[in-house]
Amino acid sequence: MNDATNAYAAAGVDIEAADRAIDLMKEWIEKARRPEMLGGLGGFAGLFDASALTAYKRPLLATSTDGVGTKVAIAQKMDIHDTIGHDLVGMVVDDLVVCGAEPLFMTDYIATGKVVPERIAAIVKGIAEACVLAGTALVGGETAEHPGLLAADEYDVAGAATGVVEADDLLGAERVRVGDVVIAMEASGLHSNGYSLVRHVLLNSAKWELDRHVDELGTTLGQELLVPTRIYAKACLDLAKRTETHALSHVTGGGLAANLERVMPAELTAVVDRTTWTPQPIFDLVRRVGSIAQGDLEATLNQGVGMVSLTAPGDVDAAIAGLEEFGIHAWVAGEVRAADGADAGKVTLTGQHPGW
Repeated sequence: MNDATNAYAAAGVDIEAADRAIDLMKEWIEKARRPEMLGGLGGFAGLFDASALTAYKRPLLATSTDGVGTKVAIAQKMDIHDTIGHDLVGMVVDDLVVCGAEPLFMTDYIATGKVVPERIAAIVKGIAEACVLAGTALVGGETAEHPGLLAADEYDVAGAATGVVEADDLLGAERVRVGDVVIAMEASGLHSNGYSLVRHVLLNSAKWELDRHVDELGTTLGQELLVPTRIYAKACLDLAKRTETHALSHVTGGGLAANLERVMPAELTAVVDRTTWTPQPIFDLVRRVGSIAQGDLEATLNQGVGMVSLTAPGDVDAAIAGLEEFGIHAWVAGEVRAADGADAGKVTLTGQHPGW
């Protein structure tokens, strides 16, 4: 260890630990490759061969960036770090896919108070595994040690991805028509949004412990809260290719109605029927324990729906069957109608979830 390394270590930054973390993560990054990815770890920038884009008539590049939010606090308390990467990738690539873009490559950023090589490698393992599920390459990343800013066992993660879509195949509000069917795709659970509310209700106010077994969940509270975000990218790309799907909506912060409104034309409206599904028990648990009004709950949590498509009625059966092939349960949840004044561009939720 030279004098510069000694000085940096005295300031709280362990360069040798960072090097060991890189060695441990190499195996997982290697698994998240695409043929277009050039080089390996160690460069200042990740390289991706864009010559394949010449096959497009008018390629549009799409980009998205996101994090995981306060879900990382649950992972840190439970000392389980190999699932949080699934959440990160899901949040990023499934924002890309709503416009029909195929996610090509991704980079990640991990900030921590102290680099623990095994912990960093576990985080990257989850990111790499999720990139494989999404069909995207993990071309690079950065791990930063921030002593004094973050505690030794604290970290945060963020990521960014780039994708491509043919201009003529771009999905969005411009394609949506009266009669389009709202197809809901089941979430794996809470995904990665609303954890500030969930933590406030269950951990801070109710004083529940993460190792508490909750019969209605069939597992401990901590295990339920760490269920990884479902990744829809490959299934949605297949859906757009095989059916007349006009728009997709990734249900994240803001809930189902608000996110569906982001792809709703001003002259149309959508009606979604709550009676068509029962959210997983975790949603009702938060509602009951916290005495949360349904409107507040729906404005924060995904309520068991992680992605929505607006698909032509003639292709509904094919769409649902195709999604099931990817292991995604889907169902008809509503329809697009002509707007009548105040409901223009809006989404209305009707009925009540069975058992609520």
